[in-house]
Amino acid sequence: MAQKKNKKNASLRASKSSKPLHKHTEDALNQYFKSLNGDRPGDLYDLVMGEVERPLFKAVMDYTDGNQSQAAGILGINRGTLRKKLRTYCLIH
Repeated sequence: MAQKKNKKNASLRASKSSKPLHKHTEDALNQYFKSLNGDRPGDLYDLVMGEVERPLFKAVMDYTDGNQSQAAGILGINRGTLRKKLRTYCLIH
């Protein structure tokens, strides 16, 4: 119960202080498409996921002072998946 309340409070704090993350993403994608000048992008899904996942994992690892178990819990993924992603983005060796 406390975890749900914390998630709701974090979401409320974020929405009061700035626009929601999805709006930032939408704005960035619209700007990206404008910059293409009519060209069609390739592998857009992989591009976006790479651009979003790396800073997400880095920020959560910084927030948890490198504690992978805590980071995995915050992200809602298992620790093995976290370690794989950290290696993918060269955040651990």
